[in-house]
Amino acid sequence: MYKHLFKAALNWKATDKLEESNKKVYAKSHTIKIEGKDILSISAAKAFKGDPTLLNPEDLLLSALTSCHMMSYLYVCQQNNIEVLAYEDHSEATLVLNDDGSGRITKVVLNPVVHIRDESKRELALLLHTQANKLCFIANSCNFEIEHHAQCYS
Repeated sequence: MYKHLFKAALNWKATDKLEESNKKVYAKSHTIKIEGKDILSISAAKAFKGDPTLLNPEDLLLSALTSCHMMSYLYVCQQNNIEVLAYEDHSEATLVLNDDGSGRITKVVLNPVVHIRDESKRELALLLHTQANKLCFIANSCNFEIEHHAQCYS
């Protein structure tokens, strides 16, 4: 077994609190710095009084899962001698809120559209999304349903 450590440094400072219905609410915007990479400016989602122009944790989770699935898929295609010419995905995550204010992502739907060179490998290329999901580090870390509605063209 191999272990890899990932680190992130979060920085938030109090600013003027936002007035909302006679109570003050903390601003949600902050930064995350990962060594050697651009600083990420992040906020809460607009629905939760965040800055809608910034990434939010839900965006990042969905992006991580979508990206990891693609990289795992490209890996299994390479292992099966399938030449991928293009890959796109328009994924969606469903967040459910509870009465107590807690919530969770309950489902992600990935919609990959893959273009391959060899039409004779189309069925295998579609089946490999299942294998990619099994290998995906992020998918293996999630406790919600992940659906794949893949399309493949040559």
